[in-house]
Amino acid sequence: MHNPQAIARHYLAAWNEREPEARRARVAAVFAADASYIDPMMQGAGIDGIDAMIGAAQQHFPQHRFELRGTPDGHNDVVRFAWTLQAPDGKAVAHGLDIATVTLDGRLADVTGFLDQS
Repeated sequence: MHNPQAIARHYLAAWNEREPEARRARVAAVFAADASYIDPMMQGAGIDGIDAMIGAAQQHFPQHRFELRGTPDGHNDVVRFAWTLQAPDGKAVAHGLDIATVTLDGRLADVTGFLDQS
């Protein structure tokens, strides 16, 4: 099993990267070439699709940041971790949980996101 803490940190760093070229490089480092992402509000496939999806989320939530919530865990080839989306003033505007399958080389093959209602 790969390190769930490191996977979650690298994943959220991709979501938080605002410079387009650097963000795409982070997405390519974190996700497998044929990876997929789905949550109740959006979905993306492949490096280009996931990068575009993250860019759209950043436009919708300018200057917001994803922060890790709790301790990531995992077993076999699956990791899960919770996150908080924080506004520039530090106020939490959303919480969620992501579950991901990890490839042999440590990149994400697929991510399913859940949004908390509270």
